[in-house]
Amino acid sequence: MVDTAKPVIVASKCLEFEPCRYNGQVISLKIIRRLEPYVTFIPVCPEVEIGLGVPRNPIRLVSSNGQSRLIQPATGVDMTEEMQGFSDKFLDALPEVDAFILKSGSPSCGSKDVKIYPSTGKVAATSKGSGLFGGAVSNRYPHLAIEDEGRLNNFTIRERFLTKIFALARFRETKAARTTKSLVHYHTVNKLLLMSHNQREIRTMGQIVANHEHRPLAEVVGDYENHLRQALFKSAKKTSNINVILHAFGHFSKQLTSAEKAFFLDNLANYRTGKIPLSSVQSVIGAWIVRFKDDYLNEQTFFKPYPKDLIEISDSGKARSY
Repeated sequence: MVDTAKPVIVASKCLEFEPCRYNGQVISLKIIRRLEPYVTFIPVCPEVEIGLGVPRNPIRLVSSNGQSRLIQPATGVDMTEEMQGFSDKFLDALPEVDAFILKSGSPSCGSKDVKIYPSTGKVAATSKGSGLFGGAVSNRYPHLAIEDEGRLNNFTIRERFLTKIFALARFRETKAARTTKSLVHYHTVNKLLLMSHNQREIRTMGQIVANHEHRPLAEVVGDYENHLRQALFKSAKKTSNINVILHAFGHFSKQLTSAEKAFFLDNLANYRTGKIPLSSVQSVIGAWIVRFKDDYLNEQTFFKPYPKDLIEISDSGKARSY
């Protein structure tokens, strides 16, 4: 299977793109560099866009009457309305996108865990929440893949993020084709991937694709997309991944030697206990797909959810840039 889908990702501009942080620095981020050949980035710095220079006096979220206000302590200027206005205007003008990679902890871009202060003075933060731009993104695109750069340091989170953005990008291409054939193909090649996320939704999606009511294609595609969002909303559970792997294993079990079966089951046990990632088990099945020329499994995105060059078995386990 040749995957031509190219995810569209909005990213904080300070993450590898330009030295536009408040201190005039740029954050080196490996995942951005690795993704560049395979995605289309739309970089943005909301703080620069509302007129703040580089370098600039820091801004912070300050709690006022139950609301978070965006304040620049050094000047006392309240930039809440400017940031909210920019956020709405920018998001309204966006083309269809698949994901966001946002700067963690940023009072503008942070999607969660942003410090909120009781005042502009030298006081400790008393709570956490979303940055104004990051919060607007989360509210408008709850179905998309939204991560901050620190969380993408974690291998499992990164793997799930990559899987989701390419699944969404493939569907965006499917919609653009505007044919029943393209929708059937999407459902067919993503069947095991979607099964690993939500078996109830995959059954419903199969009925939608069958279209026994002969509904207009646009209506069918819209209905399918709603259920696709639900299917991908939560990450695939390990037990579901194992069930899909065992289903695929059944395609070859009669052709394998006892030693090969034992090797596979040992790998599966190591995945179950967290000693190896899912991709390690998928690669074993992948070798058998080639060996036994299984065309059905060869088309399944479950075994090739994203380009292999993006596979990197590293995990800091910490939410910081790498």
